[in-house]
Amino acid sequence: MPWRIVSGIAIHDEIVIVPVRRSLDATVEVPGSKSITNRALLLAALASGRSIIERALISDDTRHMSEVLSALGFNLETDESAQRIAVDGLGGRIPSPGAELYVGGAGTAMRFIAGMLTLSRGRFRMDGNEQMRRRPVGPLLDALQRLGASIYSERENGCPPVIVDTTRGAFEGGETTIDARVSSQFVSALLMPAPLWPRGVTLHVHGDTARPFIDMTLKLMSVWGVTSRTEEHSIIVRGRQSYRAQCYVVEPDASSANYFAAAAALIGGRVRIKGIAPDSVQGDIGFLALLARMGAAVVWRDGGVEVTGTGKLAGIDVEMTAMPDMVATLAAVAPFASSITRIRGVGFIRHHESDRIRAIATELKRLGATVRQTDDGLEIEPSKLTSAAIETYDDHRIAMSFALTGLKLAGVRIKNPDCVAKTFPKFFEKLASL
Repeated sequence: MPWRIVSGIAIHDEIVIVPVRRSLDATVEVPGSKSITNRALLLAALASGRSIIERALISDDTRHMSEVLSALGFNLETDESAQRIAVDGLGGRIPSPGAELYVGGAGTAMRFIAGMLTLSRGRFRMDGNEQMRRRPVGPLLDALQRLGASIYSERENGCPPVIVDTTRGAFEGGETTIDARVSSQFVSALLMPAPLWPRGVTLHVHGDTARPFIDMTLKLMSVWGVTSRTEEHSIIVRGRQSYRAQCYVVEPDASSANYFAAAAALIGGRVRIKGIAPDSVQGDIGFLALLARMGAAVVWRDGGVEVTGTGKLAGIDVEMTAMPDMVATLAAVAPFASSITRIRGVGFIRHHESDRIRAIATELKRLGATVRQTDDGLEIEPSKLTSAAIETYDDHRIAMSFALTGLKLAGVRIKNPDCVAKTFPKFFEKLASL
């Protein structure tokens, strides 16, 4: 691949980003949403009958989810070329009487499967890579323990490996609280199996969280045939319901689309992104409104969205609790703006694949930017940048976001580029097509 060549030598641990020297005029198609694909896989396994998931994302995270479901005894058939996964659901029954489950770095798989295993009868151990072993899961375990589940952190540190022991009898559900300040995934992990618990769940949610991801979960649960209701800070899911098998088409990934939208705003010119809709269930669709505030034109058209930029950006002050995965993207373009950019409400991303606030600040400073970490975010000033090799911390968001910087600034190199396989395996090929 030509963007892996430096002075005639193939470099396998970094990619050199080639700046764009002209206005953009491109049409881009991005893969399916990881967040939707992994939720759809779990709901399909819980449903009765065969579900077909079309335009599914095939990436490291979704492979780990599929492999865990297979290890639990479910039949899955994946056609990668067609982006299609068929899942034979068993109506809430989990065949395996016990298993060692490995999720790699897939946080959704770790947390969602932990909730799902309340429907099992056996003893299970869930583990992941070293990065996953540092990611917190304690609030989810606490909430399940209050409901009577035997689930705990093997090392008693609130992180994986996680042990689930359901040999003592059927899990009933009931009423509990969840601290969602670290991750909305804890909430979704409790909601998805709840319709199959005899007592369902009345879930009291404490703390600011990325609410659009919870709404996404509830919407998909509704598509698969169950009902729920929300009352202020509580979500009630009635028990003894059932999921129905579906043929479901996954939306294009809004997070992935936003890198190319940001490229249009940063470089200038026009990028059309296929399949993105303004009524998307993905909260990250709101990032397009932020680009509009910074000076880009965003026009919704049949079949997608068109983003046009002039290459001139204004800084913004924004609370990003609802779209935490886009913090690194905004931060990467912020030094090119004409005024300071303030990002607030995202202290919890210190516990994502990396300490993202620290990682973003460190790499911006490496490029020469003036940046300050705050308790819950970042402040980034207009800055004159210089070339650098970007550390990615094995974090796909850091790699993809700082690649945008290289479209404007010569000499930017991205280390460990293969980490993007977590959610967007062909990201650099797509970026090169610009």
